[in-house]
Amino acid sequence: MVWNTTILSQYVIVRRLVGRDLPEPARAEMTRHYRVTVTPEGGWGLHPEAGPSPYCTTLAHIALRLLGNSRDAPLCARSAAWLRTRPGGARAVPTWGKLWLAFAGLHDHRAVNPLPPELFLLPRRLPVHPDRLYCHTRTIYQAMAYLYGTRFSGDLGDPLTKELRDDLLLGEQQPGEQGPFRAQRRLLGTDAVVLPGRGLRAAFDALALYERRPPRRTRARALARCLERVSHEQDVTQNLGISPVSSLLNVLVLYASGARPAAVDRALAALDHWRWADAERGIRYAGARSQTWDTAFAVEALLAHRPAGPADPASDTALLRACAYLRDAQVTEDVPHPEVTARAPAAGGWCFSDNGHRWPVSDCTAEAVSALLHTGAALPDTPVPDDRRLRQATAFLLHRQNRDGGFGSYEPRRGSRLLEAANPSEMFSRCMVEDSYTECTGSALVALAELGRLDGQAHREAVARAVRRGARFLLRAQDPDGSWRAAWGVNRLYGTLFAVRGLRAAGAPSGHPRLARAADWLRSVQRADGGWGEHHRGCAEDRYVEHPESQPVATAWALLALLQITGPGAASVRRGVRWLCEHQAADGSWEQKAVTGVFFGTAMLDYRRYADYFPTWALGAYRSALGRAG
Repeated sequence: MVWNTTILSQYVIVRRLVGRDLPEPARAEMTRHYRVTVTPEGGWGLHPEAGPSPYCTTLAHIALRLLGNSRDAPLCARSAAWLRTRPGGARAVPTWGKLWLAFAGLHDHRAVNPLPPELFLLPRRLPVHPDRLYCHTRTIYQAMAYLYGTRFSGDLGDPLTKELRDDLLLGEQQPGEQGPFRAQRRLLGTDAVVLPGRGLRAAFDALALYERRPPRRTRARALARCLERVSHEQDVTQNLGISPVSSLLNVLVLYASGARPAAVDRALAALDHWRWADAERGIRYAGARSQTWDTAFAVEALLAHRPAGPADPASDTALLRACAYLRDAQVTEDVPHPEVTARAPAAGGWCFSDNGHRWPVSDCTAEAVSALLHTGAALPDTPVPDDRRLRQATAFLLHRQNRDGGFGSYEPRRGSRLLEAANPSEMFSRCMVEDSYTECTGSALVALAELGRLDGQAHREAVARAVRRGARFLLRAQDPDGSWRAAWGVNRLYGTLFAVRGLRAAGAPSGHPRLARAADWLRSVQRADGGWGEHHRGCAEDRYVEHPESQPVATAWALLALLQITGPGAASVRRGVRWLCEHQAADGSWEQKAVTGVFFGTAMLDYRRYADYFPTWALGAYRSALGRAG
């Protein structure tokens, strides 16, 4: 899963700050990655289709210098020149960027919006306690709060520090009155998409006054609480963290707290779990690994082709091997002492990647279960988990259902949506609390429809009740035009596919009026060439935005939804299938030219395997439907 250069840049910075230099071969391969991802303007973007971002470019410029590139090297000279064209230079980046500049000793902490660790001392029953936040957000902020509270600031050495300040237009910062620092805190630049409201700005001003002289004992207790939480997260995730974003911060926390060098080295070594390297694009660090997610969908794509003809031994072997992986990837035990970081029960779930960090997710669990049980129905030798573990999976899914009937991702929703008004990231939207998601709900209903067949009246009643509530949520969530919005994919086509899958699994007939409305909407956005294409801009604008070109993944999503409503004979389906066939390469692949994933509303992602299995799945589903139609 491709995001941007941010994590690579932060990795390089962290290595220098903790005194662990990189070997020359790695430095060269990392520089190669910056070289192949630089934009025509000389910067680096927030995602593969974006222009340069001040945040990404600032961090990349620092990393390139730390990798040994000279000030006048083409990449460094061009990025510095581009940043000079931005009002405020690198000062005009969101708070997360200002924090990293402060960690690197290039910026004053007083010019950063406060992140007081004392928030973690609040009673947990309060609606504003950090444990109410979305899990990614709270794990990031418990580390940031520790580093901010200790005023952690490294030293990159001279003359590099002076050169970076000059190139990034930071200059020498002298102690001043509150006014100048307040103005710098509010200089957020073009990366800021969620500007702090009046109330949040007032809160930052009040906290800045508090930060002038926080009570020593209270600050010490707060730092100890944050350190305990970070240490617990490192211990129970085998130093992987929930993601490399938080685990990089955790390395700095360990170093700043005076942890033994061996502990820092173990945390650094664990980051290689997220490392990605090849000859074409060099060394980088992925935003996440997606083994379970990709494997589950690849299984469904292969299964879709089995009924179309005689069994293919190679395909069946692949299915059995994939299911063996999925079976073994289930998390079967809860983490010890989950109360330290308010962890939800983990037993029974599947993670987005493997089970190493033990942060399972509802839709990954659902898709893994569905793939295993669907394969088990087709192949008698499938290594399906036993009933005990399937009941664990059921309990895991039921725990993630919210009061409104929809399903959260890692956890059920804990906090009010009003907390979104306190979003301090500025770069992301919808990142403060868990919510009910169309796609998580749709996936959960597909799996629960299978799990509901397990023996036990109480079990079946609980599953049936959850399915009914989930279906009602999906019906309420449909927009008037017939589409569903998504939180994790681009955008209305993705959400509509998962809603249709979920409603059909819940027992809605293909002729249901809401499904007919969905089919009408899908036909209305089909392009003249027969394909579908959706632009990522619609995620931020909360609407459907057509892409200038049809795309194989979007076309496959639309076809998979339509096939469950109209069947294979509809003209729109035949035209979509024809487009997929005409745009398949000689080696069997499809070229995807648009990002397909998103998180936190504005962070776009390129799922590299989507173009492999979704079009294959759609064509297999079409052939199977033709066979059923006679």
